[in-house]
Amino acid sequence: MDLQLSGRVALVTGGSRGIGRAIAHTLAREGARVAFCARHADAVAAAADQLSRDTGREVLGFVADTGSRDGVVDLVDRVTARLGPVQILVNNAATAAGRAKPPALAEISRDALLAEIDVKVLGYLFAAQAVAPAMRAAGWGRIVNIAGLAARSTGSTIGTIRNVSVAAITKNLADELGPDGITVNCVHPGLTRTVHSADMDPADVAAVAQAALIEDRIPRSNTIHRMIDGTDIAPVVAFLASPLSFVINGEMIDTGGGVPGTIRY
Repeated sequence: MDLQLSGRVALVTGGSRGIGRAIAHTLAREGARVAFCARHADAVAAAADQLSRDTGREVLGFVADTGSRDGVVDLVDRVTARLGPVQILVNNAATAAGRAKPPALAEISRDALLAEIDVKVLGYLFAAQAVAPAMRAAGWGRIVNIAGLAARSTGSTIGTIRNVSVAAITKNLADELGPDGITVNCVHPGLTRTVHSADMDPADVAAVAQAALIEDRIPRSNTIHRMIDGTDIAPVVAFLASPLSFVINGEMIDTGGGVPGTIRY
């Protein structure tokens, strides 16, 4: 299927690793002109080089902190200067969940909560604000927000707050921007492998622990009883980013392999 993405300018935030990197790779393979951002220069340079070699297309990496409005505006200006106006925005920049046990009520601090809100909620909102004017002027655009199934379950108060907030942003923007030809949708990954053995530093205790934790939880986490990878989620995002998805707007798409024991209607 031709997703009609050839030549379209896409920006993926948090694209140096994990789900974001898989999305950047898929969009580039589909012919989009892809830029991504992350906070650390070394990671950005390494990912841009690898993505360009793997896809046979130039993939541009930018250092940016999406928790800052000025940082996001500057990022979009730099991408626009190199590639043209952003037509596809994939909001993905966030601290990966699942690396540690969620804090109990008494352990939740104001700083910890606000740090998550700054990046995954305000950062997503700032990025949408920065790209929307050019999308409106063109009469076409796609915004895909990566949230998480914590929006639909208990167990992590902060995780639920940040992901429910992303869902709320998504629907509000969809209603506002839809008449201008811009669709806004949300993807809810579940338990997803974001650290691969080939990329794993044996000294990275947190990464090793996360990988082991995920492997142990697979049978309980989804109805397909298999590990879900960023490369499994990326094609869903690519479709939502394409012109073919125009009938889907303001929706929350689960990509967790089916949550056991729930009925949604």
